[in-house]
Amino acid sequence: MYDFIIIGGGIVGLSTSMALYDKYPLAKVLLIEKEEELAMHQTGHNSGVIHSGIYYKPGSFKARFAKAGSHSMTEFCKKHKIDHDICGKIIVATKKEEIPLLHALYKRSIENNLETRLIDKGELREIEPYVNGLAAIQVPAAGIVNYKQVSLKFAELVNESGCEISLNTEVEKVHESKDEVLVETSKGPFKAKYMINCAGLHSDRVAKLSGYHTDVKIIPFRGEYYKLKPEKRHLVKNLIYPVPNPNFPFLGVHFTRMINGEIEAGPNAVLGFKREGYKKTDFSMKDFAEVMGNKGFWKLASKYVNEGASEMKRSLSKASFTRSLQELIPDIKASDLLNAPAGVRAQALRNDGTLVDDFYVINGKRSIHVCNAPSPAATASIEIGKSILSNLHAEDMENKSVHYLIN
Repeated sequence: MYDFIIIGGGIVGLSTSMALYDKYPLAKVLLIEKEEELAMHQTGHNSGVIHSGIYYKPGSFKARFAKAGSHSMTEFCKKHKIDHDICGKIIVATKKEEIPLLHALYKRSIENNLETRLIDKGELREIEPYVNGLAAIQVPAAGIVNYKQVSLKFAELVNESGCEISLNTEVEKVHESKDEVLVETSKGPFKAKYMINCAGLHSDRVAKLSGYHTDVKIIPFRGEYYKLKPEKRHLVKNLIYPVPNPNFPFLGVHFTRMINGEIEAGPNAVLGFKREGYKKTDFSMKDFAEVMGNKGFWKLASKYVNEGASEMKRSLSKASFTRSLQELIPDIKASDLLNAPAGVRAQALRNDGTLVDDFYVINGKRSIHVCNAPSPAATASIEIGKSILSNLHAEDMENKSVHYLIN
């Protein structure tokens, strides 16, 4: 009998394990991961940005924990000698009509108590000489790191504390009783006093296996990237972002310097036909049928039909993708771009077609289900682990089942 079973070996599951041992040093913990290694999916395909929290609604969970997480992640990297760089980023207005949006975003940064600075075209060129922009916000607190490297350090620390990690182990059924949770897996059954579901792209399915039905469904969105040829990396110094489109829930294409020196360009955001489908040709009939049969998806698609068509065009046309990048850096050419690995974002969607914009957690009888952990989850992972543990109250979990949105 374990004290805790954690499902999911990404950065959130591992950070939750670490938080457990901080709170309960003598706990017996089992972490279950269905893949052959840790951090293979959203964590392993992350762009590696340490976010500041500038985009998020003041007072929201994402805003508060991005800021706190930026600090705790940086301190963790310093302590454990993990390569990182607080290099800062710029958010650029390339058109006159974007200037009011830029100023509104700057106001939001002040409300979020961030140290940011409005800069003019001249200062922008000093920071990023090849960028086309009328004005920008400079965000010094943003940085870069390799989150898989961070995750493996988390795993090393919890393993030293006594955590058992079971790889190649897929959850098949979950049974909750008054006193325990029985998790049936491909490697046999495991029992624990409590279970924490951090299964990312499959978090809604694990919740359903546990008997919890909500109006939230995970929809996979693939983000496709290019990277600059080595001889063109000089065009980007650090992180270059556009002003967010208020009519679309995803950030536009941008440039990211990676901790290994590579420069990524992207992503777009297109519907994935498989929850873990990183290639255009990846397809799962089960995953596809779930999306096509979801009323909320069709409501979402009808709302963003124009934006969605633009994203698909960029997916199918390198020339179209290049033109989007040229809005920020005119010197970019299609021949400068090499194919790079894609990522998949697990986006929670309600039946009414609205996206769940913040972290969404379900409290079960003896379980907690993290059913939406969007960006900046990697940045805020240490804080998320602490927050999950703060909601672990045995007297509550034995007697009722509730769901709530942290915001």
